[in-house]
Amino acid sequence: MASKVKVVRNAFKAYDIRGRVPDELNEETAYRIGRVFVDMYGAQEIVVGRDIRLSSEDLAESLMRGMNDAGADVIDIGLCGTEQVYFATAHLGVDGGVMVTASHNPADYNGMKLVRKGSQPVSGDSGLREIEDRVVAGSLGSAAHTPGQVVLQDIMEEYIQHLLTYIDPSILKPLKIVVNAGNGCAGPVIDALESLLPFEFIKVNHQPDGTFPNGIPNPILPENREATAKVVRENGADLGIAWDGDFDRCFLFDERGEFVEGYYMVGFLAEAFLRKYPGARIIHDPRLIWNTLDIVKSLGGIPVQTKTGHAFIKERMRLEDAAYGGEMSAHHYFKDFAYCDSGMIPWLLVTESICRLNKPLSGLVAERMRLYPISGEINRTIADPAKVMAEIEKRHLAGEGVMVDRTDGLSVAYKDWRFNVRMSNTEPLLRLNVEARGDKALLQEKTEELVALIEEYGK
Repeated sequence: MASKVKVVRNAFKAYDIRGRVPDELNEETAYRIGRVFVDMYGAQEIVVGRDIRLSSEDLAESLMRGMNDAGADVIDIGLCGTEQVYFATAHLGVDGGVMVTASHNPADYNGMKLVRKGSQPVSGDSGLREIEDRVVAGSLGSAAHTPGQVVLQDIMEEYIQHLLTYIDPSILKPLKIVVNAGNGCAGPVIDALESLLPFEFIKVNHQPDGTFPNGIPNPILPENREATAKVVRENGADLGIAWDGDFDRCFLFDERGEFVEGYYMVGFLAEAFLRKYPGARIIHDPRLIWNTLDIVKSLGGIPVQTKTGHAFIKERMRLEDAAYGGEMSAHHYFKDFAYCDSGMIPWLLVTESICRLNKPLSGLVAERMRLYPISGEINRTIADPAKVMAEIEKRHLAGEGVMVDRTDGLSVAYKDWRFNVRMSNTEPLLRLNVEARGDKALLQEKTEELVALIEEYGK
């Protein structure tokens, strides 16, 4: 495949591929990725899916053409969410999968998430750097004498049936639920579930639309939450759910339209799985931990801390054979989902709990929020993040009774409050999270101190 389009390294990130189209990611790059992926892993059969972005279809076609030219057959599952590629790769027993998506990045971006057999992630320390080097160098391997073929396959029905195995549909009640797909790919899944659940879905920005007429779907941003919260309040709904573009994350709103931080959902879901699997291992990230540790230990589970990021979480889940893993960023991972993350399983489990316990969502999380108030993640753009980190260490490592952890960035714990500060992998940012034991005033005081310190030394 001849092309004058330049192939560059910019799009290859720590965990996946993401870049501006066509400057950083283009059809030539996609073709090469397809060729190299097959050659590196000896793949004979690969699942490919894509999101609704305007560039996704052309990138997916070039990717699949590269795979075919290398001799592999492709199962094209079409428009879908990232988790449907994870599901199909594991469920069909094929040699790998690629999802063409840029999730919540700007509209002129696109990307790819790659997995090997069994939906094991391909990331910076497990093959992605080698793919990058070979793609940029044009070391594609030999073309096959007999090219592979593309077969279209609809896996929606099998995927929906798998989702329903996580709950007991017989105890569900007629809840009213606001669902905001953000014009991404979640809408078709809700439509497929609708006739199988007793819920009334109030649909917002429901139709997949690659022009994103209502903005890029990224509900973790505070300015994007009101679009869902307002509809919850106006309709007296029992809860609201919003997804990012490829719906590997879901964000919940209670019956008052209040946003429920992903951190509290980690503890909530850990409890749900420990009741089903007593003594199970639960994986968590180090940014906010006290609520999760309290719940897991009180129920006889085994909490296991690991570095932030989907590749690290999935690797540790396999190593520990953990039942569930969660990050405060609203990524939730499930053993029976090939240890992968899903944006559909969490809200199904939440609705089951609302119906089983006959409590509103606010009632399910209020006590945990009172016991362990948090700052929410605070991001600051800093010219020299390492310098600021060093100053924070100097100020906080000499305290009496202080506990220090360096699993990911710097975590410092005092008796009644703790914080984690870490540098972004991709941007000149510091990310700060603070939590306290039942003391909102202390939380606010310490958060303000740390923010002031970051801003003072980050100038």
